[in-house]
Amino acid sequence: MSGLSSTLGLVGDRPAEEVLRRLTLDVTRRLDGMLHGDFEGIVPGRGSELGETRPYHPGDDVRRIDWNVTARMQDTYIRETIADRELTTWIVVDRSSSLDFGTTVCEKRDLAIAACAGVGLMTARGGNRIGALILRGTSSETVPPRQGRKHLLGMLSRIWHTPRADDSGPADLDLALRRLGAVAPRRGLVVVVSDFKGHPDRWQTALGTVALRHSALCISLVDPRELELPPVGLVQFVDPSTGATREVNTDSSEVRAAFGRMAADHQAAVARAARGAGADHLVLRTDGDWLMDLARHVGDRRRRAETVAVRSPR
Repeated sequence: MSGLSSTLGLVGDRPAEEVLRRLTLDVTRRLDGMLHGDFEGIVPGRGSELGETRPYHPGDDVRRIDWNVTARMQDTYIRETIADRELTTWIVVDRSSSLDFGTTVCEKRDLAIAACAGVGLMTARGGNRIGALILRGTSSETVPPRQGRKHLLGMLSRIWHTPRADDSGPADLDLALRRLGAVAPRRGLVVVVSDFKGHPDRWQTALGTVALRHSALCISLVDPRELELPPVGLVQFVDPSTGATREVNTDSSEVRAAFGRMAADHQAAVARAARGAGADHLVLRTDGDWLMDLARHVGDRRRRAETVAVRSPR
């Protein structure tokens, strides 16, 4: 992780502008080494805009036959599609109190900024637009989608400066996704960055509605201490969303085992809910190489789409 870890690990000691500049520089350098070619977006596949027609050839996809032209010309014609060159990306980013936690190089709050920067730099090229819904408890702030690196840095700065949401409760992902469906009528990419602490039933239906129109990706932010408790004796835990406290004896193997099972079950439920709604799911950890994980996910998705395109009739 090297420079990326040091950037995220010292965010509290530097001005926001300096951190964002260094973060975007680190991301750009590493992306150039990991992703070959001009990265126009992370929505691969054929375009959706209708183009010209041409005569049908054996092996063409019969689903692309234009029946109106075929009827007029008394011969079989197919409709070509134009590749989408302009992508509108919406990032729904959770800034609730539960993200103000981290036990390794950074807090989940900082990892959320890094994920937004990575997605933004991957998609905000070639005239693509990017916008955001910034969630803080039950309130939200909208950054309309625009083009350009200056706009991306301004959006990241607004996410960065979102106040810590003390005792404001978890982010209302259901409300945010329903609101997004109203303000984003054109097909694009929706990325939800959150730790998904609420029950999946609260947001799965809204996510499924969004995924019917857009390509969707859920990025789960996780700290290792949320998955496994170390045996460190009596510990007082504080719920950052409500301020409630509880003492737990972490020396108990039964307590640690139960905690691990519940944490694993919740993570599995989030993944099932995201995929069941038609979205991709990616886990980023505060102790992992988040950029490599993000780039690997994007590369795998593109390869899967290319494989499907090759296997499908042309």
